[in-house]
Amino acid sequence: MNNAASSPRTLGELLERLQRIDGRDGHVSLDDVLDELGRRAFGPLLLLAGIVTMVPIIGGIPGVPTVMAGLVLLVAVQLLLQRHAIWLPRWLLDRSVTPASLHKACAWLARPARLLDALLYQRWAALVGDHAVLAIAICCIGVALMMPPMELVPFSANGAGLALSGFGLALMAKDGLMALFAFAVSIATLIAIVAGLS
Repeated sequence: MNNAASSPRTLGELLERLQRIDGRDGHVSLDDVLDELGRRAFGPLLLLAGIVTMVPIIGGIPGVPTVMAGLVLLVAVQLLLQRHAIWLPRWLLDRSVTPASLHKACAWLARPARLLDALLYQRWAALVGDHAVLAIAICCIGVALMMPPMELVPFSANGAGLALSGFGLALMAKDGLMALFAFAVSIATLIAIVAGLS
């Protein structure tokens, strides 16, 4: 395991590293992804969970938001506890896709990644500093807890995916403005869920 691997700093770099994974027995598992990204890849894992949740063709599948909620909850709690390496249960690490599916998804995201990466840079450091990271972790825990009920409110999981993607990108690029955007989306999503269930 490549525990010392440095985490990617941009979405483009993340996609490049995902495409390098060959997998084992014809599948790429979450364990393989962590080996490639490093065991401190809190931001990238939040981003991946956000992308999976946000893409309608995947996030709209019953049960997917709940599985992603479990992943986010585990990652966010460990971020809150300031752990230096991510621990995930074996049943989650063994979740897998085919290399072809992973490469196709990466290719589809390549152009948006270039546009998005051009907008991200280090700024508003206070919003991604040590204290702010704790607030981000707490917010991600809240988003994760909201995700199972989102299966009852059409398209609401897209808001959660957008918020998680924003937090992931903010942590990766040290971009406080992106963190602020993600906080705003989280609040808007919570309001939409309450309105949808009432």
